[in-house]
Amino acid sequence: MSEPQTRPPVRELLDVYGRRYRIGESDRALLGRSRTWMGWLATAAMFAAGVQQYGFGAIAPVLTRGHGWTFTEVVLAFGLWAVCQSSVAFPVAWLRDRRLLSPAAAVVLGGVLCTAGLVTLGHASSLPAVFLGYSVAGGIGTGLVYATCVGAVMRWFPDRTAARAGVVSGAFAFGSVPFLLIAGYVLSVDNRAMLLDVTAALVLAVIIGSGLLLRYPPEHWWPERPDPREWALDKAHNRSVAANRPALRHFRPGEVLRCRKALPLYLTVALAGAVLLFDIGYLATFVAARGGGPVLAAFALAVLALVTGGGRVLLGWLSDRLGRRRILRLALATGGVAQFVLFYSGEHRDAVGLLVGVALAGLGNGCCYTLLVSLVREYFGEESALQNFGVLYAAKAVGAVLGIGLAAFVVTAHGYFGAFAAAGILSLAGAVLTGRVAQPGRPKSLLPTA
Repeated sequence: MSEPQTRPPVRELLDVYGRRYRIGESDRALLGRSRTWMGWLATAAMFAAGVQQYGFGAIAPVLTRGHGWTFTEVVLAFGLWAVCQSSVAFPVAWLRDRRLLSPAAAVVLGGVLCTAGLVTLGHASSLPAVFLGYSVAGGIGTGLVYATCVGAVMRWFPDRTAARAGVVSGAFAFGSVPFLLIAGYVLSVDNRAMLLDVTAALVLAVIIGSGLLLRYPPEHWWPERPDPREWALDKAHNRSVAANRPALRHFRPGEVLRCRKALPLYLTVALAGAVLLFDIGYLATFVAARGGGPVLAAFALAVLALVTGGGRVLLGWLSDRLGRRRILRLALATGGVAQFVLFYSGEHRDAVGLLVGVALAGLGNGCCYTLLVSLVREYFGEESALQNFGVLYAAKAVGAVLGIGLAAFVVTAHGYFGAFAAAGILSLAGAVLTGRVAQPGRPKSLLPTA
C-alpha cells in the first residue's frame, strides 16, 4: 500500500539580492486553476475601464455643441479626471497591504464609479455635474481598477512582470477602440445619452464580473517553476538579468519620496503623461478644426489607443532584452518627434501623415507606464513595490496639469503650433532626462549600458 502524497511545506527563501520568495503553494492549490485566469480577469477589467480616458476625446466635441460650453471648460474636466485617477494608486496599495481593502471590493467599487462617470457624460447638463460625476467619481473609479489590476499582475507573475504588465496596461488602451470607432460614425448630441448608457452598462458588467473573482496570492508568493534562486541569476530562466539589474535594497514609500535619484524618474513619468494626455484631450478637436471631420478625428484616436496598447506589450517585451532605460529613452524620443509630425500633417490636411504621427505618438508616450511597473521593482525593491508604484504613478497628475491645464492656455494664446511644439519639446526633454535615471546606491560606473 503506497503512502499518501503530502504537499511540500510552505517556506520562504532569500536570493543573493535579499528578495523573499514564498514557495510550496502552486497557483492551482491556491485558486483551483492556473494563475493565467487571474491575468485574464485583470485584463478584462482594464479593457472596460479605459474607455473614460481614451474615449473622452471623441465625447468632448459633442459636449461643447450640446450645451454651449467652451472646449477649454470641457477639457479641464478631463484634466481633473486624470488627477483623480492617478492619485488613487498609492492609497489603494496602502489599504491593500494592510488588508483593509480586498482586490474584489476595490474593483467592484471602481466599476460602480466608472459607470457613474460614463452616465454623467451622457446626461449631465451642467459643468459642476460633469466635474463631480465624471472627473471625481469616474476618475477615482478608474484609478481603483487600474491600481488593483496592475497589482494583481505584479503579485501573480513575479517571474514575468514586464510582459504581463504590458498586456494588462495595453488592455486599458485597447478597450476604447470599439467605442471610438462607433462614436466616430454615430455619436451626436441627440444620441449621446443612449450610447453612453449602453457603454456604461457593458463596462459595469465586465468590471464587476471580473472583480468578484479577482484574488491576490500570499505576499512574496512564487510559482512552482522556475526555481527562484536560479531565476535571480540565470539568463536562461530570466532574460532580463543581463540588461536590468535588481535593486540593491528595499525602499519604503517615505524613502522613495526622500530619494534624490527617484526625482528624475518622477519627472520623466510626469512629462510622458503630459504629452499623452495632451494628445488624447486635444487631438480630435485639432483634426476637426483642420477640416478632418468627426470620423477622421475618432479614427485617429482609435489608432492612438490601438498602437498604445500594442506598443505597451511590445516595449515591455523589448525592455527585458535591451534594458528599460534604453527603451524608455527611445519611446520618449519617438513621442517627441510625433508631435511635430502631427501638427505638420494636420496643417496640410494630410490624413496619412496624420495617422503616422498618431501611431508614433501611441508607440512613444503611451508606453511609459508599462515600463514603470518593472522599473519600480528593479530600482526600489520588492517589499513595497505596489505602494512605490503608486508614489511614482502619481506623477501623472502633474502631467495632467501640464498637458491639459497649461496646454489650454497655450492653445488659447499661441494656437496649436505652440501647443504641439511644447508637447514635442517636453517629450524630448523626458528622453534626455532618462540619462539621469539610475538605481539608488549603485555607482554610475557600474550601471549597465542600457
